[in-house]
Amino acid sequence: MITKTLNIGYKDLKLSSSMIESVLGYKEGDDREYVKSLIEETLAESQGISNIKAQFTVFTEVHFEADTKMVEINKIKFQVEKIVFNQVKKSDSVAIFLCTAGEEIGVRSRNAMKEKDFLKGYIYDIIGSEIVEAAADLMQEDLEKAIHDSGKKITNRYSPGYCGWDVAEQHKLFQLMHENYCGIKLTPSALMDPVKSISGIIGIGENVKNSPYTCKLCNQTDCVYHSIRERIKQ
Repeated sequence: MITKTLNIGYKDLKLSSSMIESVLGYKEGDDREYVKSLIEETLAESQGISNIKAQFTVFTEVHFEADTKMVEINKIKFQVEKIVFNQVKKSDSVAIFLCTAGEEIGVRSRNAMKEKDFLKGYIYDIIGSEIVEAAADLMQEDLEKAIHDSGKKITNRYSPGYCGWDVAEQHKLFQLMHENYCGIKLTPSALMDPVKSISGIIGIGENVKNSPYTCKLCNQTDCVYHSIRERIKQ
């Protein structure tokens, strides 16, 4: 079983004002001077307050039940549903991962909202999401390098709460992780604290592939993987 913890530098994420503007819905030619200035200010502040961490553990005891779309990892069964199951079913091992942007950026977002500075609060919220997803991209690249010499590949990453996978199964996922994994705690309602954190699984094997996210198969509209897909396009 391989476990690795990564401390990721903010500059490694290569976040830019144009990325945040794109998430906000601004397009080339829009008048966005004020917003751009505010984004740049908030990005600069975020650099000093982020506490970015990522960790993954590779489990080799994994079984797949095609009829029920169930994945069993170390004797814990996950009802991942059709979309996720079809992406990971050819794996011979899986990585369980967690990644966080840290506590403070979520606190800044909430405080700005309380002070009715809604735009800055929203920008903080977007930047927090972009930080954790960009950090997870780097974690995924690190995992890919770690298993490269074995001739194996990895799938995309998939998280509870998306693609039909019940978010309540976070509780099962956390049973596979060391206590205080990356400093992230789980609430009774299966939400993570710090809020700008993600968890999930990545399939590993000789016969898996890293495919474009199958968003067209899913009816969920407020999905983080739409954002990932757009970032890949850019």
